[in-house]
Amino acid sequence: MRQVDINGLTIGGNAPVRVESMLKIPLSNEEACLSQSLELAKEGCELLRVAFPDIRFQGELARLIKAATIPIMADIHFDPLLAMAAMEIGCPSIRINPGNIPLRSLRDIVALASERNVVIRIGANSGSVNERQLRDASGDRASALALAVGEQMESLVSLGFHNIILSAKSSAVRETVSCVALLSRLYPDYPMHIGITEAGAGMGGIVKSSVGIALLLAQGIGNTIRVSLSEPPEMEVRAGYHILRSLDLRKRGINLISCPTCGRKRLDVRLILPILEPYFSLLPDGTELAVMGCEVNGPREAAHADIGIAGSQGGVVVFSKGKRIGGCAFEDIPTYIPVLFRAFSEGCATKCD
Repeated sequence: MRQVDINGLTIGGNAPVRVESMLKIPLSNEEACLSQSLELAKEGCELLRVAFPDIRFQGELARLIKAATIPIMADIHFDPLLAMAAMEIGCPSIRINPGNIPLRSLRDIVALASERNVVIRIGANSGSVNERQLRDASGDRASALALAVGEQMESLVSLGFHNIILSAKSSAVRETVSCVALLSRLYPDYPMHIGITEAGAGMGGIVKSSVGIALLLAQGIGNTIRVSLSEPPEMEVRAGYHILRSLDLRKRGINLISCPTCGRKRLDVRLILPILEPYFSLLPDGTELAVMGCEVNGPREAAHADIGIAGSQGGVVVFSKGKRIGGCAFEDIPTYIPVLFRAFSEGCATKCD
């Protein structure tokens, strides 16, 4: 597979699956845009898409590109002059829909992108499908969307341009998965951005995105992901890493194992997790942390955990790889846990009594 490079961020080939998001603040609010970009970088966002709807905001985009700590992708619709302007001020990647850009303008875009080593993401969704493509696909919307993206892809390749990321999204999970799987067979050499567009908000949006993205990643399809939610973009990034951790593709953050609880519980997991969560950042990336309600579901069922906490008759027991290493009374949990996590991160939590 080809690998593209966006200001040092590699996508495709043997690079890890990347997590991206999009600014949800207009460029006209320059200070807030920069603030949100820095917060997203802290969350682990690796590529940030920014809507660039008007040439009047060229200066704001230029300053954001310079000040941001992660690469920027300018999101362009319809107006080829905006694509040219973004590249001229140093934007390392752009997202366009070649289907709504005249061929003559597309040649100019490709020429400048080639000169400046800019990556172009072909971005199409179900709204990009026209009646002719739908007829050619015998009414199958997934195939019609793949056809639309394929035509856009060929328009760039025919001009000798290959610095491309492919993308096709729908708000329907089955349609997206079917379309992207077809595209990956047709164009296996090009990196693929995946996600479910307009997935919604809250749990419903996260579940819909997770199902679609995971179905593709489990087949080895997808080099960069966005969880598209009607929520703050930081939540999109956190959800993205949760998906990748669940599939053992990335290790940023901890892998939390917690029991659903039952009548045996001595520790209310639902109440204790908010107390523990502020201290998760003390643990190394990839740590498996188990929080279990009783001794039965503790060291036995979570014997593989790097570090675990389980309810007991007099408080909690702490275990590592199934062996007890410490414990404390219920009332001491808020002060005991930070010390425990710090000791573990320093490699000395072998006995914490």
